[in-house]
Amino acid sequence: MNTTAETRITVYSKPACVQCNMTKKALDKKGLAYTEVDVTTTPAALEYITEDLGYSMAPVIVVDDDNHWAGFNPDRIEAVAAALSRTA
Repeated sequence: MNTTAETRITVYSKPACVQCNMTKKALDKKGLAYTEVDVTTTPAALEYITEDLGYSMAPVIVVDDDNHWAGFNPDRIEAVAAALSRTA
């Protein structure tokens, strides 16, 4: 994983999404800054995660454009946090 102090994390979410909320809480707990994009109000974001990335569920987490996954995945969040702590 290629991470730097300027690593960008984007969480593509939707309202009333339990996995989205759990993902955001886990990122917050690790102190990881992220941008949240609501796919129900941003058609281009919905098209990006479904057409370009191939996901059909929320949340979709994208780290620096090349590392992405769908759903609540604490192991992936931990890996991002660990990689960032090594570069800090």
